[in-house]
Amino acid sequence: MGGASLIETLHQADMDATLWLNSLSTPFTEQMWQLFSNKGFWIPMYAILLYLLFDRLGWKRALVVLASVALAFGLCDQCSNLVKYSVARLRPSYNSDMLQAGLNVLEGRGGFYGFFSAHAANAFAVATCLNIGFRADKTHTYNALYKVTILWATLVSVSRIFVGKHFLGDVLTGILVGSVIGYFVAMLARHIIRKYIEKVKPEGLTFHFDLKPSGENPTVSE
Repeated sequence: MGGASLIETLHQADMDATLWLNSLSTPFTEQMWQLFSNKGFWIPMYAILLYLLFDRLGWKRALVVLASVALAFGLCDQCSNLVKYSVARLRPSYNSDMLQAGLNVLEGRGGFYGFFSAHAANAFAVATCLNIGFRADKTHTYNALYKVTILWATLVSVSRIFVGKHFLGDVLTGILVGSVIGYFVAMLARHIIRKYIEKVKPEGLTFHFDLKPSGENPTVSE
């Protein structure tokens, strides 16, 4: 009983927070959120990031980072679909209580189930992979890129609330899942770059043997 009551309490709080955020839109911001929610709107930014990736990292490193982005995106997408049909939580756009309370739905309602947001997971997985991937840029001039990719991922994620497609909890969970998956995939890509492209030797204990008179022990250092 206690567990069920807690879930109901969290669900109600999520509904209230989502309705409050969704109600903040104005005619101007409604158009803005629809643009941010549209994948096609971001194509110019994708093209710029792709150019910078190859320009800063070289084609070998860039291809590894791109592969990590694709892998993380695919994992998030499949994980989201699996969880959506397992949890079967209706999107706010199909929730009668949300609609009666005045939920503002700005685009097609999508599939029935929305937990968790694939848009949020995918966006943060891609941003995480790019941010870690750009560390291979030896000029260390990627701080602005960090801000751009995180801002992009945040706008994409939040837009899903304002267009009425997701609860706040759907989006926050998507951000967490995408960040975690993106981190582990990106670190795998970073390992591949360092080992097979940069050919960095593994770090660890090294032993130095000095020829000294008998009775003295060799020195060991890190």
